Amino acid sequence: MSDILMPKATAVWLVDNTSLSFEQIADFCGLHLLEVKGIADGEVARDIRGADPIANGQLTREELDKAEAKPTYRMAAQKSRHAELLKPTKKAPRYTPVSRRQDRPDAIAWFVKNHPEVTDAQISKLLGTTKSTIEQVRSRGHWNTANIKPVDPVTLGLVSQIELDGVVRKAAEAKRKQAEKLGIPLDDPSLKPAQTPQPAFEEEDDTPYARKSDLSAEDVFGGGAFTNREEEDDED
Repeated sequence: MSDILMPKATAVWLVDNTSLSFEQIADFCGLHLLEVKGIADGEVARDIRGADPIANGQLTREELDKAEAKPTYRMAAQKSRHAELLKPTKKAPRYTPVSRRQDRPDAIAWFVKNHPEVTDAQISKLLGTTKSTIEQVRSRGHWNTANIKPVDPVTLGLVSQIELDGVVRKAAEAKRKQAEKLGIPLDDPSLKPAQTPQPAFEEEDDTPYARKSDLSAEDVFGGGAFTNREEEDDED
């Protein structure tokens, strides 16, 4: 069977514009012989407009001339440029340099800890890893678990900030829609950003210094020091 674009429309054009036999047309278009006969009789593909296979690059004029001159000749279809344009392109797997592949478990741990709403499929696609590796990191069954620490994948240089934000935003939106569908309150913690900014330094005690001066000497140094000093004065 020939893999051509719009086989019935092509058959309609060949029936109307060439002297090819039904067998030749059926073989070229990948149709049953009875379908081609039905097209010629007006019983099949009545409302289909014919498509010129020469114009769309599926057939050459030389092939058509050979087939018209010899009824037993079978035409060879050309690779259609239109079919190539319409063919879906599959995105290549994300490539991670060898020097950075050892950092992926740290990035996975960061997602597991800070963004549980991101699915394993999203993490796998973003980091170029496998679902089994993600599960091993999550269950602490990874061979290097003792050395795995959650680290931002942007800091590790595995992804860009824009890519990370896009994945997190998409996962949060999906989680929100799922929560609304199931009737879960929208203030579910899983819908909020898991990572909150932490202060660079610990907050200082805001207790006024004057209140600290109310402490007695015994509170600071202990009562034993003054007791010993008083005993020495009595001996003198």
